[in-house]
Amino acid sequence: MTGEPGHSGEQLSSFYERAYTREPSQSEMYGRWRALGAVGKADHVVALCAQAKLDPQSTLDVGCGDGALLCELHRRNFGGTLAGAEITEAAAALARARPQIESVTVFDGARLPFADASYELGLLSHVLEHVPDPVSLLVEVARVCRAVLVEVPLEENLSAHRAGKRSGAAAVGHLQRLDRRSMREIVGRAGMRVAFELDDPLPLTVHLFYAHTPFARIRAAAKWALRRALHVLAPALARRLFTLHYACLCLAVSRDGAPRAIE
Repeated sequence: MTGEPGHSGEQLSSFYERAYTREPSQSEMYGRWRALGAVGKADHVVALCAQAKLDPQSTLDVGCGDGALLCELHRRNFGGTLAGAEITEAAAALARARPQIESVTVFDGARLPFADASYELGLLSHVLEHVPDPVSLLVEVARVCRAVLVEVPLEENLSAHRAGKRSGAAAVGHLQRLDRRSMREIVGRAGMRVAFELDDPLPLTVHLFYAHTPFARIRAAAKWALRRALHVLAPALARRLFTLHYACLCLAVSRDGAPRAIE
């Protein structure tokens, strides 16, 4: 795991407050981008919960942003009562405006204002790469939620090491550059174990989102086809070469070292 210089909770809140108060044209585009990303994220949530035979009746999305993922889960009738937690009021206001979401709470990025085991499922979807102390946040979400599903981009690879990619990641607030091993270490240090996991080179629709010309669309489609094929044929090599999205369902570890059963 590679980390960037630390940020305080106040600095993170200010950064994302600005991100959610862009001019209207930008806000509309990023809203569509988040909605598109939520489809794949929801696919991962549903798939991993199915493997665990988990049908949560309450779900808390920590770092819920504008609530796109929760709304996509609601569209699929998955997750039971849906709630969010955010560090910025700007994002929380967008999420609260969605009737599919029961409640959205603003917190300080460190301590959630909920009792232990308040929710059956916690989500940390593309959050841990944005925080200076991923272990502490995962511990806190695990306190509040009986199971935690984490998703991050795996950016410890050759493509993501290029200067332009590093600059782009920093611009969107990535403080950690992770791979599967470092994610498993984070989960272990948080007193949990990865019960089920998957990684994904992302669907064609995501690769085409910023392709605005015919040539750009052809290039994006070819890039997607190559990555998809390599991921199927040689997944370990794919992880070394380019960024995949990695999701894992994490369970607390009992005294005998086994994951605790989901009640």
